[in-house]
Amino acid sequence: MADLQDEPLQSPGNDVGPGSLGSEDLAAPGAAPGALDRAMELLSEHPVADGCNTLVWTLRQSPYHDIDTPDLGVDTDIPRLRAGGVGAQFWSLLTPSEAPATDQVVSDTLEQIDVALSLVRRYPDSLCLALTPDDMADARNRGRIAAFLGPVPGRSLTGSLGALRAFHALGVRVLAPAGAPWAREGLTVFGHEVVKEMNRLGMLLDLAGCPSAVACQLAGASKAPVIISNTGAAALNPHPGNVTDEVLLALRAAGGLAMVTFDTERTGDSLHAVADHVDHVRALAGPDGVGLGAAFGAEPGSPRPTGLTDPSGYPRLIAELLERGWTEPDLALLTWGNAQRVLRDAEFTSRAAQHRRTV
Repeated sequence: MADLQDEPLQSPGNDVGPGSLGSEDLAAPGAAPGALDRAMELLSEHPVADGCNTLVWTLRQSPYHDIDTPDLGVDTDIPRLRAGGVGAQFWSLLTPSEAPATDQVVSDTLEQIDVALSLVRRYPDSLCLALTPDDMADARNRGRIAAFLGPVPGRSLTGSLGALRAFHALGVRVLAPAGAPWAREGLTVFGHEVVKEMNRLGMLLDLAGCPSAVACQLAGASKAPVIISNTGAAALNPHPGNVTDEVLLALRAAGGLAMVTFDTERTGDSLHAVADHVDHVRALAGPDGVGLGAAFGAEPGSPRPTGLTDPSGYPRLIAELLERGWTEPDLALLTWGNAQRVLRDAEFTSRAAQHRRTV
Protein backbone atom coordinates (compact mmCIF):
# COMPACT_ATOMS: atom_id res chain seq x y z
CA MET A 1 0.00 0.00 0.00
CA ALA A 2 1.28 3.44 -0.86
CA ASP A 3 2.26 5.82 1.91
CA LEU A 4 -0.46 8.29 2.84
CA GLN A 5 1.83 11.19 2.14
CA ASP A 6 1.52 10.17 -1.50
CA GLU A 7 -2.26 9.65 -1.35
CA PRO A 8 -3.96 12.57 0.38
CA LEU A 9 -7.37 11.78 1.81
CA GLN A 10 -10.23 13.09 -0.30
CA SER A 11 -12.99 12.48 2.24
CA PRO A 12 -14.66 15.77 3.21
CA GLY A 13 -15.36 14.32 6.65
CA ASN A 14 -11.75 14.83 7.63
CA ASP A 15 -11.30 18.33 6.25
CA VAL A 16 -10.26 21.15 8.52
CA GLY A 17 -11.39 24.65 7.89
CA PRO A 18 -12.62 27.88 9.41
CA GLY A 19 -15.72 27.45 11.51
CA SER A 20 -14.97 23.81 12.32
CA LEU A 21 -12.51 24.30 15.12
CA GLY A 22 -14.77 23.87 18.10
CA SER A 23 -13.69 25.76 21.20
CA GLU A 24 -10.44 26.97 19.63
CA ASP A 25 -10.84 30.40 17.98
CA LEU A 26 -8.72 30.72 14.86
CA ALA A 27 -8.89 34.50 15.13
CA ALA A 28 -7.08 34.44 18.46
CA PRO A 29 -3.60 36.03 18.61
CA GLY A 30 -0.60 33.94 17.66
CA ALA A 31 -0.66 33.32 13.93
CA ALA A 32 -1.44 35.27 10.78
CA PRO A 33 -4.54 34.17 8.82
CA GLY A 34 -2.39 33.22 5.81
CA ALA A 35 -0.32 30.90 7.96
CA LEU A 36 -3.48 29.33 9.37
CA ASP A 37 -4.77 28.65 5.87
CA ARG A 38 -1.47 26.99 4.96
CA ALA A 39 -1.55 25.00 8.21
CA MET A 40 -5.03 23.64 7.54
CA GLU A 41 -4.11 22.75 3.98
CA LEU A 42 -1.04 20.89 5.21
CA LEU A 43 -3.04 19.00 7.84
CA SER A 44 -5.54 17.90 5.21
CA GLU A 45 -2.68 16.00 3.53
CA HIS A 46 -0.45 15.19 6.53
CA PRO A 47 -2.70 14.90 9.59
CA VAL A 48 -1.55 14.70 13.18
CA ALA A 49 -0.61 11.32 14.63
CA ASP A 50 -1.01 12.23 18.30
CA GLY A 51 1.03 10.09 20.66
CA CYS A 52 -1.02 10.42 23.84
CA ASN A 53 -4.65 10.89 24.81
CA THR A 54 -6.06 9.83 28.20
CA LEU A 55 -9.73 9.81 27.20
CA VAL A 56 -10.03 6.08 27.89
CA TRP A 57 -9.44 6.65 31.61
CA THR A 58 -11.88 9.58 31.62
CA LEU A 59 -14.58 7.51 29.93
CA ARG A 60 -13.98 4.67 32.36
CA GLN A 61 -14.74 7.08 35.21
CA SER A 62 -17.52 9.00 33.39
CA PRO A 63 -19.00 6.69 30.74
CA TYR A 64 -21.90 9.03 29.95
CA HIS A 65 -19.86 11.20 27.57
CA ASP A 66 -20.85 11.01 23.90
CA ILE A 67 -17.79 11.98 21.87
CA ASP A 68 -19.61 11.86 18.54
CA THR A 69 -20.91 15.38 19.22
CA PRO A 70 -19.20 18.39 20.81
CA ASP A 71 -19.01 17.52 24.51
CA LEU A 72 -18.07 20.30 26.90
CA GLY A 73 -17.53 17.75 29.65
CA VAL A 74 -14.26 16.53 28.11
CA ASP A 75 -11.58 18.20 26.02
CA THR A 76 -11.64 15.49 23.34
CA ASP A 77 -14.44 14.53 20.99
CA ILE A 78 -14.61 13.45 17.38
CA PRO A 79 -15.58 16.87 15.98
CA ARG A 80 -12.58 18.50 17.66
CA LEU A 81 -10.24 15.71 16.60
CA ARG A 82 -11.35 16.19 13.01
CA ALA A 83 -11.22 19.97 13.26
CA GLY A 84 -7.65 19.74 14.51
CA GLY A 85 -6.61 17.49 11.65
CA VAL A 86 -5.94 14.42 13.81
CA GLY A 87 -5.63 11.33 11.63
CA ALA A 88 -4.21 8.87 14.16
CA GLN A 89 -4.49 8.71 17.93
CA PHE A 90 -2.59 6.62 20.47
CA TRP A 91 -4.96 5.99 23.38
CA SER A 92 -3.09 5.78 26.68
CA LEU A 93 -4.15 2.81 28.81
CA LEU A 94 -2.24 3.99 31.90
CA THR A 95 -4.11 4.96 35.05
CA PRO A 96 -3.37 8.24 36.90
CA SER A 97 -2.19 6.38 40.00
CA GLU A 98 -1.00 2.81 39.87
CA ALA A 99 -2.55 0.31 42.27
CA PRO A 100 -0.08 -1.13 44.79
CA ALA A 101 -1.24 -4.72 44.30
CA THR A 102 0.03 -6.62 41.28
CA ASP A 103 -3.31 -8.26 40.53
CA GLN A 104 -5.01 -4.84 40.65
CA VAL A 105 -2.57 -3.45 38.07
CA VAL A 106 -3.41 -6.33 35.73
CA SER A 107 -7.18 -6.00 36.17
CA ASP A 108 -6.99 -2.21 35.77
CA THR A 109 -5.06 -2.65 32.53
CA LEU A 110 -7.54 -5.18 31.18
CA GLU A 111 -10.42 -2.83 32.03
CA GLN A 112 -8.66 -0.02 30.19
CA ILE A 113 -8.24 -2.22 27.12
CA ASP A 114 -11.92 -3.17 27.28
CA VAL A 115 -13.01 0.49 27.44
CA ALA A 116 -10.71 1.38 24.53
CA LEU A 117 -12.05 -1.43 22.34
CA SER A 118 -15.61 -0.46 23.26
CA LEU A 119 -14.83 3.12 22.27
CA VAL A 120 -13.69 2.04 18.81
CA ARG A 121 -16.72 -0.24 18.37
CA ARG A 122 -19.09 2.53 19.45
CA TYR A 123 -17.92 4.97 16.76
CA PRO A 124 -17.14 2.81 13.70
CA ASP A 125 -17.75 5.65 11.25
CA SER A 126 -15.03 7.77 12.87
CA LEU A 127 -12.57 5.45 14.63
CA CYS A 128 -10.79 2.39 13.31
CA LEU A 129 -8.62 0.05 15.38
CA ALA A 130 -5.08 0.13 14.01
CA LEU A 131 -2.59 -2.68 14.53
CA THR A 132 -0.04 -1.85 11.82
CA PRO A 133 1.25 1.19 9.92
CA ASP A 134 -0.77 0.00 6.92
CA ASP A 135 -3.89 0.15 9.11
CA MET A 136 -2.94 3.72 9.98
CA ALA A 137 -2.76 4.61 6.31
CA ASP A 138 -5.91 2.69 5.41
CA ALA A 139 -7.96 4.34 8.17
CA ARG A 140 -7.07 7.75 6.85
CA ASN A 141 -7.91 6.78 3.28
CA ARG A 142 -11.35 5.69 4.54
CA GLY A 143 -11.96 8.95 6.39
CA ARG A 144 -11.46 7.48 9.85
CA ILE A 145 -9.09 8.21 12.70
CA ALA A 146 -6.64 5.35 13.29
CA ALA A 147 -6.87 4.21 16.92
CA PHE A 148 -3.75 2.61 18.41
CA LEU A 149 -3.98 0.99 21.85
CA GLY A 150 -1.26 1.81 24.34
CA PRO A 151 0.81 2.25 26.24
CA VAL A 152 -0.03 -0.21 28.95
CA PRO A 153 2.06 -0.11 32.14
CA GLY A 154 5.18 -2.28 32.25
CA ARG A 155 4.23 -3.40 35.76
CA SER A 156 1.25 -5.25 34.32
CA LEU A 157 3.53 -7.93 32.84
CA THR A 158 4.09 -9.36 36.36
CA GLY A 159 7.27 -11.09 35.25
CA SER A 160 5.59 -12.89 32.36
CA LEU A 161 6.36 -12.65 28.65
CA GLY A 162 3.10 -14.54 28.16
CA ALA A 163 1.27 -11.50 29.53
CA LEU A 164 3.07 -9.32 26.99
CA ARG A 165 2.00 -11.61 24.16
CA ALA A 166 -1.58 -11.61 25.49
CA PHE A 167 -1.69 -7.81 25.48
CA HIS A 168 -0.40 -7.85 21.93
CA ALA A 169 -3.12 -10.32 20.93
CA LEU A 170 -5.71 -7.93 22.40
CA GLY A 171 -4.43 -5.16 20.12
CA VAL A 172 -1.99 -3.30 22.37
CA ARG A 173 0.96 -1.90 20.43
CA VAL A 174 2.79 0.24 23.04
CA LEU A 175 4.16 -0.51 26.52
CA ALA A 176 5.59 1.96 29.07
CA PRO A 177 8.39 0.52 31.24
CA ALA A 178 8.41 3.44 33.73
CA GLY A 179 7.99 2.09 37.26
CA ALA A 180 8.25 -1.58 36.29
CA PRO A 181 10.62 -3.57 38.52
CA TRP A 182 12.49 -4.80 35.46
CA ALA A 183 13.35 -1.23 34.35
CA ARG A 184 13.35 0.82 37.53
CA GLU A 185 17.06 1.50 37.96
CA GLY A 186 18.33 -0.28 34.90
CA LEU A 187 17.33 -3.20 32.73
CA THR A 188 17.28 -6.56 34.51
CA VAL A 189 17.76 -9.86 32.72
CA PHE A 190 13.98 -10.08 32.40
CA GLY A 191 13.93 -6.50 31.14
CA HIS A 192 16.24 -7.41 28.29
CA GLU A 193 13.92 -10.31 27.45
CA VAL A 194 10.95 -7.92 27.41
CA VAL A 195 12.71 -5.61 24.97
CA LYS A 196 13.69 -8.52 22.76
CA GLU A 197 10.15 -9.90 22.72
CA MET A 198 8.64 -6.49 22.03
CA ASN A 199 10.97 -6.15 19.05
CA ARG A 200 9.80 -9.56 17.83
CA LEU A 201 6.14 -8.63 18.25
CA GLY A 202 6.51 -5.19 16.68
CA MET A 203 5.45 -3.32 19.82
CA LEU A 204 6.80 0.13 20.71
CA LEU A 205 8.58 1.02 23.93
CA ASP A 206 7.32 4.30 25.41
CA LEU A 207 10.04 5.81 27.61
CA ALA A 208 7.83 8.53 29.12
CA GLY A 209 8.57 8.83 32.82
CA CYS A 210 11.76 6.75 32.75
CA PRO A 211 14.88 8.13 34.46
CA SER A 212 17.37 9.46 31.93
CA ALA A 213 19.90 6.68 32.44
CA VAL A 214 17.24 3.99 32.03
CA ALA A 215 15.77 5.71 28.98
CA CYS A 216 19.17 5.80 27.30
CA GLN A 217 19.72 2.13 28.15
CA LEU A 218 16.35 1.15 26.71
CA ALA A 219 16.94 3.17 23.55
CA GLY A 220 20.25 1.39 23.08
CA ALA A 221 18.90 -2.08 23.87
CA SER A 222 15.98 -1.97 21.43
CA LYS A 223 16.61 -2.89 17.81
CA ALA A 224 13.48 -0.93 16.87
CA PRO A 225 12.98 2.79 17.47
CA VAL A 226 11.54 3.82 20.83
CA ILE A 227 9.16 6.69 21.52
CA ILE A 228 8.41 9.14 24.30
CA SER A 229 4.66 9.59 23.91
CA ASN A 230 4.37 12.88 25.81
CA THR A 231 7.14 15.15 27.04
CA GLY A 232 8.65 18.59 27.13
CA ALA A 233 12.30 19.65 26.98
CA ALA A 234 13.97 19.62 30.40
CA ALA A 235 16.47 22.19 29.15
CA LEU A 236 13.60 24.69 28.91
CA ASN A 237 11.68 23.51 31.97
CA PRO A 238 13.27 21.08 34.46
CA HIS A 239 9.98 19.36 35.22
CA PRO A 240 10.57 15.71 36.26
CA GLY A 241 8.34 14.54 33.41
CA ASN A 242 10.40 16.29 30.75
CA VAL A 243 13.18 14.69 28.74
CA THR A 244 16.82 15.70 29.05
CA ASP A 245 19.10 16.63 26.19
CA GLU A 246 21.06 13.44 26.86
CA VAL A 247 17.98 11.35 26.13
CA LEU A 248 17.09 13.41 23.06
CA LEU A 249 20.55 12.74 21.65
CA ALA A 250 20.15 9.03 22.45
CA LEU A 251 16.83 9.04 20.60
CA ARG A 252 18.47 10.66 17.61
CA ALA A 253 21.16 7.98 17.52
CA ALA A 254 18.54 5.22 17.84
CA GLY A 255 16.05 6.67 15.34
CA GLY A 256 13.51 7.28 18.10
CA LEU A 257 10.75 9.83 18.50
CA ALA A 258 9.97 12.39 21.24
CA MET A 259 6.39 13.70 21.12
CA VAL A 260 5.79 17.11 22.70
CA THR A 261 2.91 17.51 25.13
CA PHE A 262 0.55 20.46 25.72
CA ASP A 263 0.73 20.78 29.49
CA THR A 264 1.04 24.10 31.32
CA GLU A 265 3.24 22.64 34.05
CA ARG A 266 5.63 20.99 31.59
CA THR A 267 5.61 23.19 28.49
CA GLY A 268 4.39 26.59 29.69
CA ASP A 269 1.09 28.45 29.51
CA SER A 270 1.10 29.60 25.90
CA LEU A 271 1.21 28.26 22.37
CA HIS A 272 4.52 30.09 21.89
CA ALA A 273 6.03 28.22 24.85
CA VAL A 274 4.93 24.88 23.42
CA ALA A 275 6.44 25.82 20.06
CA ASP A 276 9.72 26.56 21.87
CA HIS A 277 9.73 22.99 23.20
CA VAL A 278 9.00 21.61 19.73
CA ASP A 279 11.89 23.67 18.35
CA HIS A 280 14.27 22.42 21.06
CA VAL A 281 13.33 18.77 20.59
CA ARG A 282 13.85 19.07 16.83
CA ALA A 283 17.24 20.73 17.36
CA LEU A 284 18.46 17.83 19.53
CA ALA A 285 16.54 14.80 18.22
CA GLY A 286 16.55 15.98 14.60
CA PRO A 287 13.68 16.60 12.14
CA ASP A 288 13.03 12.83 12.10
CA GLY A 289 12.86 12.63 15.90
CA VAL A 290 10.11 15.07 16.88
CA GLY A 291 6.37 14.49 17.07
CA LEU A 292 3.27 15.58 18.97
CA GLY A 293 1.65 13.89 21.97
CA ALA A 294 -0.63 16.46 23.54
CA ALA A 295 -2.03 14.28 26.36
CA PHE A 296 -5.58 15.56 25.93
CA GLY A 297 -8.50 13.48 27.12
CA ALA A 298 -9.32 15.05 30.49
CA GLU A 299 -12.43 16.56 31.97
CA PRO A 300 -12.47 20.34 32.61
CA GLY A 301 -9.92 21.62 35.09
CA SER A 302 -6.63 20.43 33.59
CA PRO A 303 -4.44 23.48 32.88
CA ARG A 304 -3.66 23.88 29.18
CA PRO A 305 -1.60 26.44 27.27
CA THR A 306 -3.59 29.32 25.84
CA GLY A 307 -4.56 28.44 22.28
CA LEU A 308 -4.08 24.71 22.80
CA THR A 309 -6.92 23.77 25.11
CA ASP A 310 -8.21 20.90 22.96
CA PRO A 311 -7.26 19.04 19.75
CA SER A 312 -8.87 21.64 17.51
CA GLY A 313 -5.92 23.95 18.27
CA TYR A 314 -3.44 21.95 16.22
CA PRO A 315 -3.72 24.20 13.13
CA ARG A 316 -2.66 27.20 15.19
CA LEU A 317 0.49 25.42 16.41
CA ILE A 318 1.38 24.41 12.85
CA ALA A 319 0.81 28.01 11.74
CA GLU A 320 3.14 29.23 14.48
CA LEU A 321 5.85 26.82 13.32
CA LEU A 322 5.37 27.94 9.71
CA GLU A 323 5.95 31.51 10.84
CA ARG A 324 9.12 30.36 12.62
CA GLY A 325 10.50 29.11 9.33
CA TRP A 326 9.65 25.42 9.44
CA THR A 327 9.41 23.94 5.97
CA GLU A 328 6.32 22.04 4.93
CA PRO A 329 8.29 18.76 4.50
CA ASP A 330 9.57 19.07 8.09
CA LEU A 331 6.05 19.80 9.32
CA ALA A 332 4.75 16.74 7.45
CA LEU A 333 7.32 14.68 9.38
CA LEU A 334 6.27 16.29 12.67
CA THR A 335 2.57 15.62 12.22
CA TRP A 336 2.43 12.26 10.43
CA GLY A 337 5.62 11.04 8.83
CA ASN A 338 7.74 10.40 11.91
CA ALA A 339 5.06 8.39 13.71
CA GLN A 340 4.42 6.28 10.62
CA ARG A 341 8.16 5.78 10.10
CA VAL A 342 8.64 4.52 13.68
CA LEU A 343 5.76 2.08 13.27
CA ARG A 344 7.13 0.85 9.94
CA ASP A 345 10.61 0.41 11.42
CA ALA A 346 9.15 -1.58 14.33
CA GLU A 347 7.25 -3.75 11.85
CA PHE A 348 10.41 -4.32 9.79
CA THR A 349 12.35 -5.27 12.95
CA SER A 350 9.58 -7.70 13.88
CA ARG A 351 9.61 -9.40 10.50
CA ALA A 352 13.39 -9.70 10.59
CA ALA A 353 13.31 -11.20 14.08
CA GLN A 354 10.61 -13.71 13.13
CA HIS A 355 12.53 -14.65 9.99
CA ARG A 356 15.64 -15.37 12.06
CA ARG A 357 13.64 -17.71 14.29
CA THR A 358 12.47 -19.75 11.31
CA VAL A 359 15.87 -20.27 9.65
